Amino acid sequence: MQPVKQASQRGGLAALSVGGEGVVEDRARFASHCAGDFAYLPRMQPTLTGGLIWYFVLLYSTVLHEAAHAWAAKKLGDDTAYRGGQVSLDPIPHIMREPFGMVILPILSYMYNGWMMGFASAPYDPHWALRFPKRSATMAMAGPAANLLLATVAFVLLVAGAKAGKFVPMMVQEGTDVWALIGMMLFVMFMLNTVLMVFNLLPLPPLDGSSIPLFFLQGSKAEQYQHFIWQPHIAFIGMAVAFYGGGEVVWRVFYKVYGLLVHMAY
Repeated sequence: MQPVKQASQRGGLAALSVGGEGVVEDRARFASHCAGDFAYLPRMQPTLTGGLIWYFVLLYSTVLHEAAHAWAAKKLGDDTAYRGGQVSLDPIPHIMREPFGMVILPILSYMYNGWMMGFASAPYDPHWALRFPKRSATMAMAGPAANLLLATVAFVLLVAGAKAGKFVPMMVQEGTDVWALIGMMLFVMFMLNTVLMVFNLLPLPPLDGSSIPLFFLQGSKAEQYQHFIWQPHIAFIGMAVAFYGGGEVVWRVFYKVYGLLVHMAY
């Protein structure tokens, strides 16, 4: 049996574009968003440079997320993903498993919106998951933990770069030099991984957050819950709710964290 990790589809990614005459005005504008207003995410004009930056960050953020799932599973007794070559930062095994989510969808979404979305997956043994539900839940949490790590690194570097006057902590940079490109890449890395982490922690199947109850359920209750969330129609409903109802939650959290970044940077 070739199992498929049910909680590994990755969700939408977005970018924001800001105009303005200076850092002070931009800071005030974003601080108001972070105070609680859900911000509108406009369609951005796609560019070759922007597309390359977006794809590089999306590719390795997704690869690290799935590699973290695979590594945690191997450490906890399931080597299914390891045997598939996914305990690796090499993107090829991940692309071969999900070519549409890792190549085609990112390109199409960027051409249409100016920002990218995509998904990937990692296989696991459902019999192992049923036998060790808490280990399965730990494996599920490893992916968002990887995104948290990347978002934190980007957060720290954005603050440091802004304080040093090298770039501004936003998508649109004031300039076209190498520091502006670095600033854009770090912002995409911060935004994308924050959104991925929060989105995947929504407690809806097939997202990673749906495994959180397994830390508390025992015996037959845990097994019944797993069989429930693995049902295809339940996963379909969960994704529909996540995309159409979870977006506001995700972006409200992002802007709260971004508000902290802005206030630390200036």
